[in-house]
Amino acid sequence: MPRSHLAVALATALVVLCPALPRAEVAVRLDLAPEWRHAEDMAALVDVLETWLDRQSDWPRRDEAPRVRLVSEWQAKARQGAAASFQHGRLRGLYDPDRSEILLVRPWDPGDASDVSVLLHELVHHRQQPFHWYCPAAQELPAYRLQDRWLTERGLSADVNWLAVMLDAGCTRRDIHPN
Repeated sequence: MPRSHLAVALATALVVLCPALPRAEVAVRLDLAPEWRHAEDMAALVDVLETWLDRQSDWPRRDEAPRVRLVSEWQAKARQGAAASFQHGRLRGLYDPDRSEILLVRPWDPGDASDVSVLLHELVHHRQQPFHWYCPAAQELPAYRLQDRWLTERGLSADVNWLAVMLDAGCTRRDIHPN
């Protein structure tokens, strides 16, 4: 049997013997709370996100809003001792508790839900700051969960290595050797 006949016979057998696969459906999810898209400036955007956090979080809103600045990646890395947010392995934002300041790494777009979720994540750290944490990494799991919840409401999800975040949040020593 020539190869072309064999190929046709195999293709026919696959079509006949294999069940039809359902067509992939595209889920379109409307943002039910698009106020963040209409914020006129950073202060208005922070207020919209703070209002969402008021409903979703047990940490109260602080009396003073944090200062928010857009910075280059090298400027953020110079201050990375503070809690940092990564996306696709790239530094996207951080909160400096000593200065009550959020640094968002350029490029950052107030119309992009993923970028806005980084601001939300850092706002969570601003709310967490007055409370006791065994280590800074312990704050990350609840911050990433709230960020993911916000994105999920918009039909997206946070690109987070959940296992790594959970391990870090345990505050265990990294290098444990017997004496």
